Amino acid sequence: MVGGAIVRTLLAQGVDAANIVTRSHAELDLTDQSAVQEFFAKEKPGRVYLAAAKVGGIHANNTYPAEFIYENLMVQANVIHAAHVHGVQQLLFLGSSCIYPKLAPQPMAESALLTGTLEPTNEPYAVAKIAGIKLCESYNRQYGRDYRSVMPTNLYGPGDNYHPENSHVIPALLRRFHAAKQAGAQEVSVWGSGTARREFLYVDDMAAASVFVMNLPPEIYQAQVQPQLSHINVGFGSDVTIAELAATVARVVGYEGRISYDRSKPDGTPRKLMDLGRQNALGWQARVGLEQGLSLAYQDMQQQQGGASTHVDWNGHQRQ
Repeated sequence: MVGGAIVRTLLAQGVDAANIVTRSHAELDLTDQSAVQEFFAKEKPGRVYLAAAKVGGIHANNTYPAEFIYENLMVQANVIHAAHVHGVQQLLFLGSSCIYPKLAPQPMAESALLTGTLEPTNEPYAVAKIAGIKLCESYNRQYGRDYRSVMPTNLYGPGDNYHPENSHVIPALLRRFHAAKQAGAQEVSVWGSGTARREFLYVDDMAAASVFVMNLPPEIYQAQVQPQLSHINVGFGSDVTIAELAATVARVVGYEGRISYDRSKPDGTPRKLMDLGRQNALGWQARVGLEQGLSLAYQDMQQQQGGASTHVDWNGHQRQ
């Protein structure tokens, strides 16, 4: 999802398609160290956007913790090390807001990293993403590389994973409300109490932020970060409750039935709102509002279900 959006952004900004090198998961297994080294030796990229990850919602994180920590650690270690070995000076690593403690002060500032206990349901994924940040910082400190990290809030949009069990909250709700509308169901049940608050960012906004941060002159980027606290939060700037999100999804889909909440299911972290001080100081802001973004995501879901999606499948890890 994110890699495809980055490709769209680069093309829209005039980058020649011949200068953009991509691989799907089927073409290159990033957990295979030798395959990654061969890719870098052959392609010799000048810059790297590391958007690949194994991702999923609460159910997937809870069910497959070993895969989430192992695959993400391997992908990050292989790509970042290969980039260094083959002389890549600039790399952008995409992490996650899951890196912050479960009860971090809100909004969550970059300085909250490693100050408390992580949310148990996604701790393995979060630990892997923290390791990715520290990998970048370590190659910067020891070898003078310019490896940067951005931590997006919850993302959604074209190219998302709509798996009925392993998807994130927005694609899960879009699928559920769409199916209920088609079936004429009188009620849709949503996991959790509906009180947890989440911030959401449309994926093309995240891609624009990624290219923006990559293109920043080193002196401007470094003025906002510290050698061992070098990541930048990227978000929308406001959050909603899951109940408010569900009501908005229902409106976008056109579902008019009841919405109930299954309190036997976990809520996850009570709130995840990003402190955007660094982002704002650099002069970048999101453009796509939640309802507009949900409408675009719903169109993409319908295209995917109809086999008509034309979006770039950059990262096979996200599509199960």
